Amino acid sequence: MGAVNHTKTRTLFLAASASLVLLTGACSSDSDTSTSTTPAGSTAGAASGSAEAAAASTCPTSAPDASGTPEWTLDGDTGSIAVVGSTDSAAPSVTVEAPFSVAETQVETLTVGDGPVVADDAEVSVCYMGVNGRDGSTFDSSYERGAPVEFPLDGVVAGFQKAIAGQTVGSTVAVAVTSADGYPSGQPQAGIEPGDSLIFAISILSAS
Repeated sequence: MGAVNHTKTRTLFLAASASLVLLTGACSSDSDTSTSTTPAGSTAGAASGSAEAAAASTCPTSAPDASGTPEWTLDGDTGSIAVVGSTDSAAPSVTVEAPFSVAETQVETLTVGDGPVVADDAEVSVCYMGVNGRDGSTFDSSYERGAPVEFPLDGVVAGFQKAIAGQTVGSTVAVAVTSADGYPSGQPQAGIEPGDSLIFAISILSAS
């Protein structure tokens, strides 16, 4: 029970709904524990002074081109995925041959941005969608909401951080995340069970 309560207190709310991106847990430092649960849309401590963040205030909501060629295909330990990254006018697409799982987190840069390199501890603004490899369902999407999310990169699940840190602003990336780098104990509010591998498609809008 204590572990469940700890997880809840270490969770960053990315929307007013139950969809979540979990803050780092056992490997977090003492300084991380000061990070409070942050409602969606909050700019406290985020890159509110960034002109790039102000300009990139929306996520495209249009469906991707159904005939688009996948920019990344990956055979997992079970199943496979095909990812088409987002564009200025369309959301990404993640097609899953379920159940999909990986034993090691894998990151793919879909398009390279021309902005600065993102530091491990940057405050970032991103558009993203998260898909459960077990059944191919989308458990969270800022594209559906039409608005990006801002958060400290050293305060999210390891797989999400691995996908973004070291990339350049303006890039689109995809990541297949192991359960250990995602939600090892599951996240019932998002329909994630222990052992589920996850896939994220991400557009990096700004970092500071």
